[in-house]
Amino acid sequence: MLAEFKAFLRNTNAMALAIGVIIGVALGGVVTSLVNDIIMPPIGMLLGKVDFNQLKIVLQQGVGAKGDANYAAEVAIRYGNFINLVIAFVVIALVVFWIGRMFMKEAPAAPSRTCPFCKESNAVDASKCKFCTSEI
Repeated sequence: MLAEFKAFLRNTNAMALAIGVIIGVALGGVVTSLVNDIIMPPIGMLLGKVDFNQLKIVLQQGVGAKGDANYAAEVAIRYGNFINLVIAFVVIALVVFWIGRMFMKEAPAAPSRTCPFCKESNAVDASKCKFCTSEI
C-alpha cells in the first residue's frame, strides 16, 4: 500500500498540488500583511487619514455591553475590510500569474505540413488533409 501511495505521488500532480497549496497559503498571509500594513496606510493617508479596516455602514447600533441582558451586537456592512481583501486578491492573482508564466513554458509546436489546397496545418505523416480530404 505504501508503494502504491509513492507511485501515486510520483505519477500524478498530487505533490505539485500540495506544494502549490502550501505556497499559496504562505503567499496569502504575506500579501494580506502587505496590503493591510504597507499599501493601505499610505492610500488612507492620501484620502484624508482613512483607516480602511474601520470603514462601514452601520445598519443597527449595538446596545449595551457584552454580558448584559439587553446586549445586541452592532450590525454593519464592513466594506473597508472588503476593499482590503479585494486588493489582496488582485495582488495574489498577479503574483500567481507571474510565477506561473515564469515556470510554465509553452510546449513547442508539433511539426506539421501545410495542405497545398486549403492551406490548413496537418500532421507530418498524414497522407490526406483532415480539412479538405485532398491528397497531401
